Amino acid sequence: MAQDSSAPSPVTAGLLGKCPRCGKGHMFQGFLKVRPRCEVCGLDLAFADSGDGPAFFVMSIVGIVVVALALWVEFAYAPPIWLHLVMWFALSVVLSLLLVRPSKGVLMALQYHHKAEEGRIQK
Repeated sequence: MAQDSSAPSPVTAGLLGKCPRCGKGHMFQGFLKVRPRCEVCGLDLAFADSGDGPAFFVMSIVGIVVVALALWVEFAYAPPIWLHLVMWFALSVVLSLLLVRPSKGVLMALQYHHKAEEGRIQK
């Protein structure tokens, strides 16, 4: 199976929120809403169903980072509990918002690149 050499890297296209076929059009309309189709090449983006994948990866990454930092700060500085709550809640929200769009874009671009679709039973 030959790959189209003009197609952008799925990771690059996903991180930038660009069309996985042409790399020029936008994949998103707003923050997380997927466009119906690419405004440049006309690719129908209805195939894109990332489901809970982006949320799982974002929760896992943010959870590991926040827990590791909270433990380090606790053992190094022993701040009051209210300061822990303020710092780690804020960091969790900011990191989650920063990571969810690129992770959704990458998963959608990888779906297109690998032609992933719902399984069907052969008869």
